[in-house]
Amino acid sequence: MDGRDGMRAADADRQAIAGRLRVALDEGRLNLHEYDERLQRAYTARTYADLDDLVRDLPAAGAVAPMPGAVPAQRAAAGAVPVSDGAGDRTVTARWLVEVWEPWLKTVGIVVAIWAVTSFAARDLLYFWPAWVAAPWGAILLVQTVTGLVGGEPRRWAADRERRRQRRAEKRAVKRGHKAVRHQLHGSQRSAGGTDALTEAPGPQRDLGHQATEPGSVPQQPEGNA
Repeated sequence: MDGRDGMRAADADRQAIAGRLRVALDEGRLNLHEYDERLQRAYTARTYADLDDLVRDLPAAGAVAPMPGAVPAQRAAAGAVPVSDGAGDRTVTARWLVEVWEPWLKTVGIVVAIWAVTSFAARDLLYFWPAWVAAPWGAILLVQTVTGLVGGEPRRWAADRERRRQRRAEKRAVKRGHKAVRHQLHGSQRSAGGTDALTEAPGPQRDLGHQATEPGSVPQQPEGNA
């Protein structure tokens, strides 16, 4: 057993382990559930042994161990867009298109429904004014879609969304870690307070009992009854 395993860990040590877990998530070694669970345990760890258990099955920082015959994966630089396969690209592109066009579809659907209801109430086809909402906005979105697909915007959008999700997971883990520490401190203080109360309580009771059973003591009666 390493002599440092039983030593208390500092906040800097917890932050270092959190960084290694973040790298493992980016490399695909951990999924989001595992990352969230280990991150919470990292911020509540007390000793070096607790921290080492979280990264025991992960390679050292910066280590690369490719399989024989495997094609080395391209490592993206900081801020670069990760490379994915064709199926993943299609999925990301579809989700990005939904993100871009969903507000337009909802708004146009609402105004067309209003136009249809008013036309039905008037029993005549009114002027199709929703075109003034749908056409200009749709033209802008069409240009944005074409330029985005050419410039790789779907992958940048997916990477930015994943970074936001990681930050939210880290914040949740930090909050849960602080909450667990506060509960532990509160429980320790409450236990210490209860122990002190139990050790101090018998003193007066022993004194009262001693006075009540002391030989030769006669309780004094009020003067009015003498």
